[in-house]
Amino acid sequence: MKRITLISLLLIAGLSQNLFARDGYHISVKFTDMKDTMVFLAHYFGEPLPKIYKADSARFDKNGVAVMDSKEKVLGGIYIILLDDKKTYFEFLLNNGDDMTITATAEKLPTGIKFKGSPENDKFMEYVGFLKDFGEKQQALQKQFEAAKTKDDTATVRAKSVEESKKLTNYRRDYIKSNPNTMLSSIFKSLEVPQVPEGKHYLADGTTVDSNFAYNYYKKHYWDDFNFQDDRLIHTPIYNGKLDEYINKMTLPWPDSMEHEADWLLKQTKGTTELFKYTLWWMTHNVENSKIMGMDEVFVYLVENYYMKGDATWLTNEELQKYTERASKIAPNVIGNVAPEVKLKEISTGKEVSMLGVKSKYTLLIFWSPGCGHCITEMPIIDSAYKASWKAKGVKIYSVITEEEKKLDDFIKKNKLDGWIITSDPEHTGDFRSKYDVYSTPTIYLLDEKKIIRGKRLDHTNIGTIIDFLDKKEKKEKEQKK
Repeated sequence: MKRITLISLLLIAGLSQNLFARDGYHISVKFTDMKDTMVFLAHYFGEPLPKIYKADSARFDKNGVAVMDSKEKVLGGIYIILLDDKKTYFEFLLNNGDDMTITATAEKLPTGIKFKGSPENDKFMEYVGFLKDFGEKQQALQKQFEAAKTKDDTATVRAKSVEESKKLTNYRRDYIKSNPNTMLSSIFKSLEVPQVPEGKHYLADGTTVDSNFAYNYYKKHYWDDFNFQDDRLIHTPIYNGKLDEYINKMTLPWPDSMEHEADWLLKQTKGTTELFKYTLWWMTHNVENSKIMGMDEVFVYLVENYYMKGDATWLTNEELQKYTERASKIAPNVIGNVAPEVKLKEISTGKEVSMLGVKSKYTLLIFWSPGCGHCITEMPIIDSAYKASWKAKGVKIYSVITEEEKKLDDFIKKNKLDGWIITSDPEHTGDFRSKYDVYSTPTIYLLDEKKIIRGKRLDHTNIGTIIDFLDKKEKKEKEQKK
């Protein structure tokens, strides 16, 4: 008879575990006060409520029991049991392969939930209870803060609030120490925020106080505890908020800074499926819809360096084409590029005028229409500022009438737009719309003496500011050369 060794037993045990392990989930939900109605399984995707995504559904039977079962591999995270009214719900943790029974009463939610077969959810419910108590104490302290009559009263309430916040932080950290490899620990780590060391901090000379220390320290350590390789974190309401704070509140709104941070974040999530996908989508969507001038350069950068290089594998060819087409329209006119030529006939003389041939310190390139409601309001204001200040600073206006040329003469006479170079393209032979991404009017660009784009999609409120900034920059550079 062959002898069975310890190693053999361990191998057999490992094989049997793999044999009986299953993908998906089996969730039996029993509500004591529900029957013959639908219940839904949903999950987050980077963002908090109300944005959730339904994953499964079942119907409560006459005994208030509903069963949801799947054999497909599921990405874990914070999931939601949502009742048919679309308002009543509770959160719980779900991992691939979970088999659990949940008992609850709708009227008592979010308390009174019991789990069988899921010890981690027992811990999660304890945390939910702790949060409930924490929230009630914070509300009580807020009332005390509002009722405070002296500085000492206010200071006392603030100290109590800080102490309670420390208890919450310590609760999470103690759990992480005791249960380091659980999903709940990964979630708790993602909620960590840097604690800036107290006291004064100095620059390298040892005497000058570093006024940026707190900002630099907080930003440098912001992602220390976030596990960028744990895709389950996308099924929590945490990631979107962290991205928003880091990019829109802590990163300088300059193209090179945004591009650097995008590269860093995408490098951290490389190899994941959902976190990488969400990060690339979020960064692209964020800069595409930004009101900050110059962010379109970041959009082009992301499309050229990620989408066009095959990283957005989840997109269809048609969807990918939309990104590339949009980037191709923006790329020629990003800030810092030499402005593309516009050569059209001036309306008053019929002679062709080259925009690049205009000799001026600054050129205001305006695409507008006398039939556009916003143009009717904006052009007279721009003309007033031009005559009052900008002309003396070396500004010339090269404008292109995009449509409704018949209304132009009356508009010019009424508003006395003298001194402008006003051109049009009645035969539609020019390609200024694609060169300058003119999809609405007015569209306004500011060019410097070398016809480099210094501002785009401007209006009367910010043209003067950019001119003043460029003048001061030029003056400072001249002084430095002396």
